[in-house]
Amino acid sequence: MSAEAVIREVAAKAREASYELAVAPRSVKDAALHAMADALLARAEEVLEANATDVARAEASGSPANIIDRLTLTPERLDGIAGALRELAALPDPVGDVVRGSTLANGLELRQVRVPFGVVGMIYEARPNVTVDAAGICLKSGNAALLRGSSNIAASNDAIVAVLRDAVASVGLPADVIQVVPGEGHDPVKALMRARGLVDVLIPRGGAGLIRTVVEESTVPVIETGVGNVHVYVDKAADLDKALSIVINSKTQRTSVCNSAESLLVHADIAKEFLSKVVPALQERGVQIHGDEAFQGYDLVEPVTDEDYAAEFLALKISAAVVPDLDAAVAHIRRWSSGHTEAIVTEDLRAARRFTAAVDSAAVMVNASTRFTDGGEFGFGAEIGISTQKLHARGPMGLPEMTSTKYVVTGDGHVR
Repeated sequence: MSAEAVIREVAAKAREASYELAVAPRSVKDAALHAMADALLARAEEVLEANATDVARAEASGSPANIIDRLTLTPERLDGIAGALRELAALPDPVGDVVRGSTLANGLELRQVRVPFGVVGMIYEARPNVTVDAAGICLKSGNAALLRGSSNIAASNDAIVAVLRDAVASVGLPADVIQVVPGEGHDPVKALMRARGLVDVLIPRGGAGLIRTVVEESTVPVIETGVGNVHVYVDKAADLDKALSIVINSKTQRTSVCNSAESLLVHADIAKEFLSKVVPALQERGVQIHGDEAFQGYDLVEPVTDEDYAAEFLALKISAAVVPDLDAAVAHIRRWSSGHTEAIVTEDLRAARRFTAAVDSAAVMVNASTRFTDGGEFGFGAEIGISTQKLHARGPMGLPEMTSTKYVVTGDGHVR
């Protein structure tokens, strides 16, 4: 059977299962989430054994340490993943929420209500926790999930999904609401991207290359997530101690995530004083600075290039430049940003307002670390990813963003 035929068969099963899930009450969906959490812990040994196979293969192939860390599961991480499912069960169910409603002049009652997409395809890279997160968020929002992780977590994904499917079936929902996209190589992924009519939306989560491929080649609608070329701008009116703390946290608190800072911009009026603080502070934490002429007066600073300004490093590296004013900072961000998150550090309210109005990104921070762009930190409780596009959803995608809407119109024999 061809890859296309296999994927269409899998997607058809997901479509059929989604009909039952769409009308399931919250109590059943929450019971499924708790059952999934229980099963992951009860069958932790088989999940961790499968994950060890993936880790050993990655180490043997010479994968970088940060990639190996991202794909590694431990008992503690598995506990956290199970805990996240229980937290998800405690969140409100978005399905059926009334977005707006009114009674028309003719007496018709109009309601716009949230409904599931139906079948959601996820294409993602080396994070087995995403398999569980995506399955749980899709289930809670009433969507069947087709999951395609990268090949280096194949054994982990197969084991995890087997556990989750059994758990879902144990509460009376069809197991096919959670499926791994089968097959090896690129053909199954291409078939998934072209399963329009069976798959309602695709969400790629990973590096720039993966996201670009899905956006450009898919005939299924795509919600684009996550590449983070993130900037912190330190304004002339900044509190420099506050700025130092924000820059260090934005860059070093966790480097391998899309909301970590990749570029630092400093107003010329405070550059001499601030650079004397921030350069050694970054270097003490192992950060390699790729800076313009102002930064190159310091030891171990590399000359910055356009490639550096454009880079999502996801590592202890940062591009840096001194700018003459706020407008120059905004112009730099408009040229190089991926539209994820930007931050300004300033005590000038007018500067903050101008920056937030002029910068066109999904999240703009004022006197706060870029690391706060996160569904959990925003109080959403869960997220499927951070959308950097403008249609349907933008920013952290929580449960409401995993739904569409439809209009329910109620009359009493009305005719037009």
